[in-house]
Amino acid sequence: MRFATILLAAALLASSAAAQTGGNAIPTTTLSLGTATPGGGFPLYGNAFAEVMNAADPQISIIPRNTKGSNENIPLLEKGELDLALVAGEPAYEAFAGIGRAKVALKILTAIYSNPGMFVVRADSPYKTIRDLVGQPVAFGAKGSGLPILARYVLDGLGLKQDEDFKAVYLDRAGDGPAMVEDGRVAALWGAGIGWPGFAAVASSASGARFIAPSAEEITRIRARHAFLKPLTVPANSYPRQTEPIASLGSWSFVLTREDLPDDVAYRLAKTLHGAEVTFCKKLAQACETTAANTVAAAPKVELIHPGVMKYFREIGVVK
Repeated sequence: MRFATILLAAALLASSAAAQTGGNAIPTTTLSLGTATPGGGFPLYGNAFAEVMNAADPQISIIPRNTKGSNENIPLLEKGELDLALVAGEPAYEAFAGIGRAKVALKILTAIYSNPGMFVVRADSPYKTIRDLVGQPVAFGAKGSGLPILARYVLDGLGLKQDEDFKAVYLDRAGDGPAMVEDGRVAALWGAGIGWPGFAAVASSASGARFIAPSAEEITRIRARHAFLKPLTVPANSYPRQTEPIASLGSWSFVLTREDLPDDVAYRLAKTLHGAEVTFCKKLAQACETTAANTVAAAPKVELIHPGVMKYFREIGVVK
């Protein structure tokens, strides 16, 4: 029996006992949440997610845990060593589709935010297009994270190979990338999302930043080969001194659950999360995209959303 299930059973027993004796004991369901390496977007989001959820419902205790990212989180969920985990869109897509591995039976708790992918370079850099970066050292993200996978799909759509056409660098910690751009160890850092810490750090540095995203023609070419990638926009002023919107493409990241997370636990999590949407948005800009409607729209198939979550969505009218 998995850890969270044991705790849930104990909580239900404690609740019954308290009701019978008139006691005031408040049972708590404790859940582990896998994030990623320090300095990246997943720990930032995961810590805020846990804080908001724990404050909104005293019977829930979510404990964030740093991991190596999406590629570690998926097997940890499968083995029951995590209850919940943040997983980027591309690893989730491959896992659900059984690309390079057996299909997973994991479920979606919520879509968290969209991930428009792009490169960042120093503002004084001579590089202005993706083709300009060919042959240059480029940091593609932390080992085990979803960022290198997104980059692989984007570059493949342009006929480029990540490890052959670039001097690919994979980070031990996501937070190491911005300094490498600043001091010239890499020409560019690949990342994704709105409010992504790596982009914010480079844009806030003394040298400033310039962002390189696929052109409109390149987006068309990429989507012709990888249609699951969606056109996305980084709004103006998402980063310091970024005065114009940036068109790119990418996918949505998710909070996934282990397959056997009880329906009533998933229902309670969904009700708590979406009841606290306004609070979560005020706490973290990226969390403004964490809505019930976005989860339904972002899920590759609605059947992949946890049944307990779907019960709540039907109650509030998001799905029929």
